[in-house]
Amino acid sequence: MFDPITPESPVADSRASANPMTWLAPDMADQADQTWQGWLSHFTFGLTPAGLAETGFAWLSHLTLCPGRLAELAVLPLTHLHDPFAEGPRDSRFRSELWKQWPWRQYVQNFHLAQAFWDRATLDIPGLAPAHARSINFVAHQVLNALSPANFWLTNPEIQKAVRQSGGQNLVQGLIHFYEDWQRRVTGQRPKGMDAFIPGRTVAVTPGRVVFRNDLIELIQYAPQTADVHAAPVLILPAWIMKYYILDLSPHNSLVKWLVGQGHTVFMVSWKNPGSVDRDKGMDDYMRDGALAALDAVSDIVPGQKVNLAGYCLGGTLALILAAWLAVKRDDRLQSLSLFAAQGDFTEAGELSVFVTDSEVAYLKNMMRAQGYLDTRQMAGAFQMLRSSESLWSHIVRDYWLGQRAEMFDLLAWNADATRMPYRMHSEYLEKLFLQNAFINGHYRVLGETVAPENITLPVFAVGTESDHVAPWRSVYKVHQFTAGDVTFALTNGGHNAGIVSEPGRTDRHYCLAEHKAGTPLQSPDDWRAGAPCHTGSWWLAWDDWLSRQDKAARQSAPVAFGNARFPPLEAAPGLYVHQP
Repeated sequence: MFDPITPESPVADSRASANPMTWLAPDMADQADQTWQGWLSHFTFGLTPAGLAETGFAWLSHLTLCPGRLAELAVLPLTHLHDPFAEGPRDSRFRSELWKQWPWRQYVQNFHLAQAFWDRATLDIPGLAPAHARSINFVAHQVLNALSPANFWLTNPEIQKAVRQSGGQNLVQGLIHFYEDWQRRVTGQRPKGMDAFIPGRTVAVTPGRVVFRNDLIELIQYAPQTADVHAAPVLILPAWIMKYYILDLSPHNSLVKWLVGQGHTVFMVSWKNPGSVDRDKGMDDYMRDGALAALDAVSDIVPGQKVNLAGYCLGGTLALILAAWLAVKRDDRLQSLSLFAAQGDFTEAGELSVFVTDSEVAYLKNMMRAQGYLDTRQMAGAFQMLRSSESLWSHIVRDYWLGQRAEMFDLLAWNADATRMPYRMHSEYLEKLFLQNAFINGHYRVLGETVAPENITLPVFAVGTESDHVAPWRSVYKVHQFTAGDVTFALTNGGHNAGIVSEPGRTDRHYCLAEHKAGTPLQSPDDWRAGAPCHTGSWWLAWDDWLSRQDKAARQSAPVAFGNARFPPLEAAPGLYVHQP
């Protein structure tokens, strides 16, 4: 019998001394691989070539085993050759009546046929993993969107009409727009029109004070606007992938302003925009120095009262983890939990799952490792691709071909005011929460404790939005399955952002609402939707009513000062962190 050679064995020691590179080589090789992939990622827009190759090979391998499907695809164009013009799927690119005239209608018909062809070629292939099917279908649609007849002068009747009517001035104006955008991009300037939406001047203007600051957050306490207030304060955790003021936009659509107007004492977390020095901040830091530090401050400023915790998007995921951690510690400071477009279970995470695979995350980590964070442009590119027909190609046609400019407004300006993500935190989030789904599976550890969502017995108010491609409402609905308390669920029209910013008074808003009592049979999302009562207007009204019913204590006189001796006011809202570029 021979003893195996290990790094600790005498033989290994002698070989290492003879060749000191023997045991260093693997580390050096790994470092070289990481450096190479980090450099390469800047030329592949953060998408891993290996992952795309793996997906393509898996798709082709399974498709070649389906001769019936291949035969169907071969004759599909012929079977639709003489079809009359059809509207096809709802597509804003072709809503003009000009597209219904020949030959433009044929271009649209061919485009819809190409979409149907590639959907049939990539979806429901027997044996093909759903993740691979989603990815290859996504790639196919990206190519189709780029080749849409709406994108080109010769195949777009609206562009040709604009050329005739303006004598080509639309093209001249489009060139001016292109040059302006290119110049702003290379010089790092903000998009045109954003200067009209500066936090503290025209947006994020609800009066308040920063009452706590550390190296990760500022905590803002807002001034009361009523003579008396609800006893329990509201603490809001926004996502750190965005700046908080989406919830405090212009005065007419600020959720914060509206809440304080209803008599709530509101606290808001404003996250620091991290840089390279913050590369090693992880989920424990965001929990300890973010969510928990904010809760400690609010509990101290409003003593003797439980807190209504609310979270939006990633902030909602963190709020769920905080609630589960407090349950383990038998800490009962929370009165309720509200979740806005927030997921805890990532098994059906929507279109973003295309970008979150084992191959993609490993590649992305090497990109982030080199610079210490995920850059704003890299994130913006991924979100643009999710809705490329609307957010990219339609923008190119409007601005550069038609020579028009969409007027900047508050939500669009906020969307362009992006933030970065630290290397360690984003890696942990993608690997443990998104890929491994560790929180839902009951083995997620934070601040030394294993937390499980089943331990959350708080009443929950959850909001999903009908057109959400970041947190699909059926995924948000799963909060019914993994928490143990009563759940009130609201489904509102709109998308991930516009569905949440849904101020009262708008006639184009509606929502469905129903409560599920703990211990009663659970409905599927679609059965819930079919039976839930629906209402015209803003879900904010339903949430305010729900918050009021959670408050067991009588309303109290409004506070006369911000903070307290331990947490004195530092400066006026919106603070410093929101201004970080």
